[in-house]
Amino acid sequence: MKFVNLFGRLKANIIGMIHVRALPGTPLCKATVPEITEEACREAEIYHQAGLDGLIIENMHDVPYTFNVGPEVCASMTAVCAAVRGMYPSLPLGIQILSAANQAALAVALASGLDFIRAEGFVFSHVADEGLLNACAGDLLRYRKRIGAENVQVFTDIKKKHSAHSLTSDVSVAETARAAEFFLSDGLIVTGTATGVQTDPAELREVAQSVRIPVLIGSGVTHDNLEHYLDANAMIIGSHFKKGGYWANGVDPERVKKFMGKLHELRK
Repeated sequence: MKFVNLFGRLKANIIGMIHVRALPGTPLCKATVPEITEEACREAEIYHQAGLDGLIIENMHDVPYTFNVGPEVCASMTAVCAAVRGMYPSLPLGIQILSAANQAALAVALASGLDFIRAEGFVFSHVADEGLLNACAGDLLRYRKRIGAENVQVFTDIKKKHSAHSLTSDVSVAETARAAEFFLSDGLIVTGTATGVQTDPAELREVAQSVRIPVLIGSGVTHDNLEHYLDANAMIIGSHFKKGGYWANGVDPERVKKFMGKLHELRK
């Protein structure tokens, strides 16, 4: 199983989120690429010292998001990802490029030696806050094949956060999950309605019972609710690990340490 080969554990893997500072060409950019890279590497070291199972790098500060991500963003993300990969050659490492720049993320992953991407809009159309987002599975996996990146796993959001799902209101989360599995997703990501919002544990159970591929939690896991998500194959955690529990702040080593301490106890 590719997931277990990567993480070494079937369940309750913790993937720490690195939200890189706003990149060149985006409205909030105030730092150089070397400065952005240095901060990302510092946060990676905090996570690594705390014993996390993997990391994911994302450009969440690039608001407002666009579907037309420029080459400057891809180039900057490659620089950051390559630097983090250089620090930790064997640590599972992934990337997401907002918004829905899934092919760009694959290209960066290939160039930087990353292991997985987080992809939006894999199956079914929905209305995101950036606009109408259509399914991409067919084009994305053909692109992965074409560039020789088949070793890069594609973990896919279903019923994506920050979106309206009225277009698919007659399609349950379990049906969406089965469609993504049928379209060769390597793993499914279940989330709350927005960044930091708790994922419904019932949805985790429903999805996990509906598919045979890994199911990850994509938002809202905290020290206080961790025990509800131990059956997930992995949890992507950003907001809770930040100072004050707010996604835009820097990583708080004490919050990470406290969380991982509880996790180790629960794993016993």
